[in-house]
Amino acid sequence: MTMSQITRVAAGAALVAVSGALLVGCSASPAPRDPGSGQAITVWSEENQPDRVEATKRIIAGFTKKTGITVKLVPVDEAQVPQLVASAAISGKLPDVMGGIPLSIVRQFDTQKLLDTSAPAKVVSALGKSTFVDSALALDADGDRQLAVPDSAYAQILVYRKDLFAKAGLQPPTTYSAIAKAARILTTGGDYGITLATDPSDVFTSQTFESLALGNDCQLIEADGTVGLDAKECRPTWDLYGRLAQKYSPDGTQTVDTTRATYFAGKAAMVDWSTYILDELAGLRNDALPTCPECKGHPTWLAQNSGIVTSISGPDGKEGATYGEATSWVVTKHANTSASAKFIQYMLSDGYLPWLGLAPEGKFPLRIGTSADPTRFTDGWKDLKAGVDTKKRLSAVYDAATIDALIAVPSHIGRWAIPQGYGSLLGPVNTALPVSKAVADLGSGSATPAEAAKTATDAVAQLQTKLSR
Repeated sequence: MTMSQITRVAAGAALVAVSGALLVGCSASPAPRDPGSGQAITVWSEENQPDRVEATKRIIAGFTKKTGITVKLVPVDEAQVPQLVASAAISGKLPDVMGGIPLSIVRQFDTQKLLDTSAPAKVVSALGKSTFVDSALALDADGDRQLAVPDSAYAQILVYRKDLFAKAGLQPPTTYSAIAKAARILTTGGDYGITLATDPSDVFTSQTFESLALGNDCQLIEADGTVGLDAKECRPTWDLYGRLAQKYSPDGTQTVDTTRATYFAGKAAMVDWSTYILDELAGLRNDALPTCPECKGHPTWLAQNSGIVTSISGPDGKEGATYGEATSWVVTKHANTSASAKFIQYMLSDGYLPWLGLAPEGKFPLRIGTSADPTRFTDGWKDLKAGVDTKKRLSAVYDAATIDALIAVPSHIGRWAIPQGYGSLLGPVNTALPVSKAVADLGSGSATPAEAAKTATDAVAQLQTKLSR
């Protein structure tokens, strides 16, 4: 996974901060186009790596051949998106469609009234509501409004060394207690039980915390709208994270890069990372190869000796939960809705498997099949080849249990704030990073779990107050 992919949510949060500021006081609105006029649309895509751009162009060529609608594809980088969206909104030149939009930004776009929500509803109806993952549709909905069309998802997973766990007689790390026990036992001889993010400046740290917190029903916002980070359900998560970071993870600030590098070097028994790690772990990308001693002559050794956990349970959690990011297709205000809807339908039907094939390890299908073939896309995903410099099906490297667990991920994705109706808060939280900062203090030992929880709670409450003004 590239750094640009890892930081997509952070960049999207910055988008909210910049575009929101520039849109304030803008009174002039462009006249809407006739939804049925014109046979050309503009599509922005965050899949901007050269090989992915070319692959996307090939998919689009098939759409144009089938429909006669031409598409202007604009690959955009996360660093450029904030100014581009703000400027385009003010000048009335927003694209018709945007792809790869994370959940928090869907909510922010809706708050800023930049979306056409009639088109997504028509697309979902045309494709068949039952062909989508139910929870994904819910995450993209606000009451009876379908804000966006679910596309694909990735998850935060706990990767662990099956060989070390077996040798030590340890159970898979599916619970708080199992993680803590394994981390303690496997921290020995210069090796660590786990490598855990503590970078205060990266949303990846907050995502890692949330992936554990959800398993104990620790919520950013409670059902009554109050901030829940210091509630009793969250205390075990703060306690666990502090213990792991201080005692059983490498010293110093641990980042998205260092956590992966430590695990790849064979120096840690567990790492909490996104599913984008899977192709790299399998030795399919030359600039991020495993470096453990056993990996030198056997590039897939570490992958074959690693297991994954997609759902972790805390002491108070009734069942495990999975943190994931669902990305969506959005249609913007004043778009050519007819042509835009046809484009999204194509990208989720004829063009879907090639689109998922851009990065199968981070694009799990949220449309599982068709009415005629209910598992067409989940089955097809298994045959897609992952990797950059070397291409292989993930099923050629990982065992059947791992592949089955990955396929099940989309049905179990949980997120903070959205179920409680406060999804618009996620953008500001991802920008200000109150949880990442509190976790960093916790990991360094400069704050106790209770102090870190209070600091994060107070900071989120301030953001919530600003948002409600």
